Amino acid sequence: MANPDINKITRENFESELIFNTSRSSGPGGQHVNKVNTKVELRFHIPNSELLSEEEKEILLQKLKNKINKDGELIIVSQEDRSQYKNKEAAIAKFLDMLMKALTPTKKRKPSRPTRASKEKRLVEKKLVSEKKIQRKKPGIE
Repeated sequence: MANPDINKITRENFESELIFNTSRSSGPGGQHVNKVNTKVELRFHIPNSELLSEEEKEILLQKLKNKINKDGELIIVSQEDRSQYKNKEAAIAKFLDMLMKALTPTKKRKPSRPTRASKEKRLVEKKLVSEKKIQRKKPGIE
């Protein structure tokens, strides 16, 4: 598996492929929230992307499958703020962060052995627990 090019994941590269929808946000805000579309929904169609290689598309479809609909669109919703602009910025930041995390290869775990000190510590603690349980027994029961 070749390493994906993480450096190409920038806002400028992906802005042409992002689709934004706005709607009325829920939550606090008083009368203002009832008439202004501040909730932002970001959509990114993974299979149609020209910036991603086929391998990267497969990785994204696999790792982000819970956030992708049946058409292959990654959907991110932001409605934390009362400003549409701030919600749009937050959605883009979430999107770029998700892509970076999904496309960063995971490090392979190197199996390790317990150290001599940790083995001895475990045995000492085990002995203490054993002695504690022996103390709980009624006298005469072996």
